Amino acid sequence: MYDYLKGQVMRITPEYIVLEQQGIGWQLNTPNPFAFRTTATEQQIYVHLHVREDAQLLYGFPNLDQRELFRKLILVSGIGPKGALAILATGNPQQVISAIEREDETFLVKFPGVGKKTARQMILDLKGKLGSLLDTIDLPSTDDELPLFGVNPHKHELEEALLALMALGYSEKELEKIRPQLEDNDKLETTDAYMKQALQLLLKIK
Repeated sequence: MYDYLKGQVMRITPEYIVLEQQGIGWQLNTPNPFAFRTTATEQQIYVHLHVREDAQLLYGFPNLDQRELFRKLILVSGIGPKGALAILATGNPQQVISAIEREDETFLVKFPGVGKKTARQMILDLKGKLGSLLDTIDLPSTDDELPLFGVNPHKHELEEALLALMALGYSEKELEKIRPQLEDNDKLETTDAYMKQALQLLLKIK
């Protein structure tokens, strides 16, 4: 069983990254591919191998906490790997864990593919069972407001972020609702930053 891969990130797409290790390019599906950078520096990425009848897929995570939460989520009936990635893509697992512990179904149904039945199942299956994750993560309020400012010229990065969000299952209609706020935020300069801000906004509009 693979635990992690160490190599150089050679390519980044809205759905996955390619990590080169000893001449082999590993395709890793990740919650937010743009959180990684294509540099000559070697990076260590924790992986999970998911086996289906028609494919063997590798999922990559920057730390053990993200991978552990991913593994917990895919055990819940109604949540597959794609759904788990969409939940983790917020870059804020604290919010998810907090919602589960507080039985906050209203917050959980804001993620793509998570309806009331699945949200309830998440709570039944995971509340009180997140173990070490609860010991290492502070649980903030999900109501914290995020500041929005000015005008931002980084259109290419914005479009990359929107494509990545569509790959996670968000609809074009949902993304158009938050586009003006992203365009007016002059504090955002990278695709990763756009992704994180967009996901926080999406959690507030549903």
